[in-house]
Amino acid sequence: MKGVVVKSTGSWYLVRDAEGNLHRSRLRGKFKLKEMKVSNPLAVGDRVEFDVEDTGEETAVIYKIEERDNYIIRQSTHKSAHAHILAANLDQALLIVTLVSPRTSFGFIDRFLVTAEAYEIPTVLIFNKTDLYDEDVRDYQRQISHMYKQVGYDSLSVSASENQGMDELQALLQGKTSLLAGHSGVGKSTLINLLVPDLELKTSGISDFSDKGVHTTTFAEMFEVSKDTYIIDTPGIKELGIVDIPAAELGHFFPEMRERLNQCRFHNCTHFNEPGCAVIEAVRRNEISLTRYESYLSMLHGGDNRK
Repeated sequence: MKGVVVKSTGSWYLVRDAEGNLHRSRLRGKFKLKEMKVSNPLAVGDRVEFDVEDTGEETAVIYKIEERDNYIIRQSTHKSAHAHILAANLDQALLIVTLVSPRTSFGFIDRFLVTAEAYEIPTVLIFNKTDLYDEDVRDYQRQISHMYKQVGYDSLSVSASENQGMDELQALLQGKTSLLAGHSGVGKSTLINLLVPDLELKTSGISDFSDKGVHTTTFAEMFEVSKDTYIIDTPGIKELGIVDIPAAELGHFFPEMRERLNQCRFHNCTHFNEPGCAVIEAVRRNEISLTRYESYLSMLHGGDNRK
């Protein structure tokens, strides 16, 4: 039988077959023995082939993972030498961003965008909690939206608590499989409860001590919004480490740098301090945002502006 992984809990997976039936499944042993540099060989969104076990317990064994169209990956928080696949076979990613309570950093946004670019996943920024904005923050958000629009990323303003912008969000999701990602506390679960009211996902407030979100989603899971429309909820990401992008190729995943790659004097230019660098010159002329360039340098040199 064939199906799609809709929930991953580590050792067991929930697989939805073509008729919509759910099967509690585990991987055949040989997959676990493979030397893979990922902490999870199987992710939500993976297309698999499986056999239902004749045990009377309605369980199944997954024996084949079909080739992925794409996936979003991050450094594993538990195994430093490994990566963790957040989700696979996506039509788009929606990065939930908040400018207050908690604040999402540019470093985090840009690291996510670079990862999505590396695997050719279109990404839209969803600015949530706009009901908490004063006029200064609203103006700030307009500037940020404009900066990202200039390099090819659309954005949408919503307020989950006030139920604002939800029609536009529904339209954005229609007919696609979308990953929802962001820091803990940015309101993913509240948004999903509005999109799929029957779920009643657990939500939580913000820690007064750290102004950071409290984790409420434990495992990645796919939900059906409507026919042919699915969203994948992921545990809140505290920080996002980039995986397997060589320094010499990092600029390829910044669209504003990519379009200038052939204009630098040196073909292996890292856009740091080389003479004749078209990217550095563009930053000086304000054609490339200094904020984006600083994110690039942080990634290039292994700095930490990602939280």
